[in-house]
Amino acid sequence: MNSQIDLNQIRLKLFNTASRQKEPLVPLQDKHVRMYTCGPTVYNFAHIGNFRTYVFEDLLRRTIKFFGFAMTQVMNLTDVDDKTIKGAIAKGITLDEYTQPYKEAFFEDLKTLNIEPAEYYPAATDFIPDMIRMVQILLNKGIAYRGGDGSIYYAINKFPRYGCLSHLHLEDLQAGASERVAADEYEKDHVADFVLWKSYDPERDGQIFWDSPFGLGRPGWHLECSAMAMKLLGETIDIHVGGIDNMFPHHENEIAQSEACSGEIFAKLWMHSEHLVVDNKKMSKSLGNFYTLRDLLNKGFTGIQVRYLLLQTHYKTQLNFTFQGLESVKSSLQRLNDFIQRLYEIEGNTPGGRMEALIREALRVFAESLADDLNISAALAAIFDFVREVNGLCDAGQVSRVEADQALALMKRFNDVLGVLSFEKREEEIPADLQEAFSRRLQARAEKNWKLADELRDFIHQRGYLIEDTPHGARLKKA
Repeated sequence: MNSQIDLNQIRLKLFNTASRQKEPLVPLQDKHVRMYTCGPTVYNFAHIGNFRTYVFEDLLRRTIKFFGFAMTQVMNLTDVDDKTIKGAIAKGITLDEYTQPYKEAFFEDLKTLNIEPAEYYPAATDFIPDMIRMVQILLNKGIAYRGGDGSIYYAINKFPRYGCLSHLHLEDLQAGASERVAADEYEKDHVADFVLWKSYDPERDGQIFWDSPFGLGRPGWHLECSAMAMKLLGETIDIHVGGIDNMFPHHENEIAQSEACSGEIFAKLWMHSEHLVVDNKKMSKSLGNFYTLRDLLNKGFTGIQVRYLLLQTHYKTQLNFTFQGLESVKSSLQRLNDFIQRLYEIEGNTPGGRMEALIREALRVFAESLADDLNISAALAAIFDFVREVNGLCDAGQVSRVEADQALALMKRFNDVLGVLSFEKREEEIPADLQEAFSRRLQARAEKNWKLADELRDFIHQRGYLIEDTPHGARLKKA
């Protein structure tokens, strides 16, 4: 059809946390985007706040592909940190035995939410040698040092760009901000210096440790992402993504250790999604408003409904999760899927002549909205406007079978980005007694028993069904 627009003429612009402005996406290598996304710490089931970020990252991935870019995405699995070690020791099992069920649950949840698989899911424990090499380089450069407790720390005053992402100044940094544990647990030169390698503590770590040139121990949390990102994507990556809570100190520390190690810019563009709250309150177990995806499924909601709810609010806006909002999502999805089913049923041969213009305009607005830093509200509005216009044409009998197929093709294109629609053709289940009445009416008409035929017709109508004549014969259809 001639209703296409050239997406190459629309520049995808994304908000860069570091520069605090929207910037065109210009990959280092032609049209191949390399993206690193912070994944889960696999010490428990991921909660809906986590999945708000993962659904945003999936929308970003799908949008980038929609505009014709190739994609290599890495999402890490943090399987060694204070929480996973504590959990494994408490259960008296190995670290792998403890984390494996949560890894499997995470991948099940991704499928339930129709999140496209990343190209790589590296586990931190598989990249320990790369982390050790990074620590050694930083020690050799004099940027890392051994603390009084035997751990290796990063001296942030040796990195002039520290604070370039969060726009915080060194003198403003508070005690405890630089690591998941209290600052006084370690002996370091500056309160904001962060640990690269934690020296082995038998009481804390049990039998979970690795050998290194600087002694037994394990990597610091921040180091893990840097090592995996640079190993799999190169010293400079196109986009680094995560939740706003990861911006400082985690991502700030990633920049410091990666750039000090390689001498190159670590990431060209940084993107962060805002928090999810529940009924305008921070989600917490103590408030009884803490939900995993499984909790919502057990309440009768579907993964696609949850996905749509997490998707429909712009990623830089705080998302207020409510069950009322989740209920309202059902009607939105119903309207879109009913429209798709209606298009399947169109059988006219005469084009109405307006479809191409409607498709072109809907695709233009949808694409331009996404290109404006993933303006999902405007993109969804373009779809619903299209649905309303085409439903009007269908009501007037001004849509041909060819035009219906064109509209279906557009809806599938929209869904390449959204991932929430169903294109499975529904076969309507007609009650058995109505099917029998319909068959008896056909026989009565063949026998010219018009009185019985009319009685059966009225019975069918009273039950909310119509008898529709089609080129292939009469059929029953819900009114």
